[in-house]
Amino acid sequence: MAFRRRNKSYPFFSQEFLIQNHADIVFSLVIFILIGLMFEATAKTAILFIQPQYNVTTLSPEGEVTLYHYGWKDSATVLFYFFITIILHAVVQEYLLDKVNRRLHLSKSKNTKFNESGQLGVFHLVSSVWSFYILITEGYLLHPSSLWENYPHVHLRFQVKFFYLTQLAYWLHALPELYFQKVRKEEISRQLQYICLYLLHIAAAYLLNLSRVGLVLLFLQFVSELGFHIARLFYFTDESHQKMFDMWAISFVFTRMVTLTLMFLAVGFGLARGENQGLDLEMGNFNTVLIRITILLLVCLTQSWLLWKFIRFQLRRWREFRHEQAVRKKTAAKQPLRPLKRDSLGHHENGVLKAENGASPRTKKLKSP
Repeated sequence: MAFRRRNKSYPFFSQEFLIQNHADIVFSLVIFILIGLMFEATAKTAILFIQPQYNVTTLSPEGEVTLYHYGWKDSATVLFYFFITIILHAVVQEYLLDKVNRRLHLSKSKNTKFNESGQLGVFHLVSSVWSFYILITEGYLLHPSSLWENYPHVHLRFQVKFFYLTQLAYWLHALPELYFQKVRKEEISRQLQYICLYLLHIAAAYLLNLSRVGLVLLFLQFVSELGFHIARLFYFTDESHQKMFDMWAISFVFTRMVTLTLMFLAVGFGLARGENQGLDLEMGNFNTVLIRITILLLVCLTQSWLLWKFIRFQLRRWREFRHEQAVRKKTAAKQPLRPLKRDSLGHHENGVLKAENGASPRTKKLKSP
């Protein structure tokens, strides 16, 4: 299974060979794990990579329900879907983005940003729809108090745990993709900040049993980021599409306000009034004053940093717009005016002879021969 066109062959175990064939190598590892399911001796080990572990069956009014909690075996599942996301990344790049790039004929810098927005746009679209479906089916939107009531939320449904594991796998896969995609050194620090912030917040929500609040915040973030990447994709296709950035700016500020409000409501007030106070690692309870203040401080610092970068981005756009307007005015002022041809009867305007009083002179009738 080849994901890339091979224009040139490289020696085995070389850097170029690894970059060019990394998706095929990972695909062979996935096939190797799946083959392990076919044999009884290796089936139990292969299941650790494919299926979420730590399931518990409980009784509910609806009947028996299977719930999950986290543990160290989740790292094997994250590793497997880490491989899956690398393969999906190569599929989207080869069969979607590369075909569009050949038609647009973008420059090298714009081509890199287009690929970045294309990959993240697809991811945020899938994640926003998926998280919204979970919020609806779990009833978190209709009952906001369930975000902090009955904490700690140790047991998760399959779709919630699988969502968090795949999120961790995706953002972990973004780290080696910086090498595989040959990202410029100037862009590495920016993308590392972006990736590490996602990993930190997702892992904190998962390990501190704040999965419900984290799910709502991730949905808001995915929708906001989806708007930005769609606006940037349209901008690369046609630079006159500027209004979508204005729409994204409104949604970005709204997302920051809702995020801060929800965190203070759920963590600052909801958990502070909860019955289970104190640190209990066996029960998964992290509802202490120090941990709550640390969480709120982390979220506030992150939102402030994002707003600072947003303001810088808007100021840069405003300067570029003013510069373009000034260049256009200078260009229009330097264009010489065309002199008007005049004669005794009047002057020519738009190819028509005009009299001095503005009326068209009467033409003489020619006699027929």
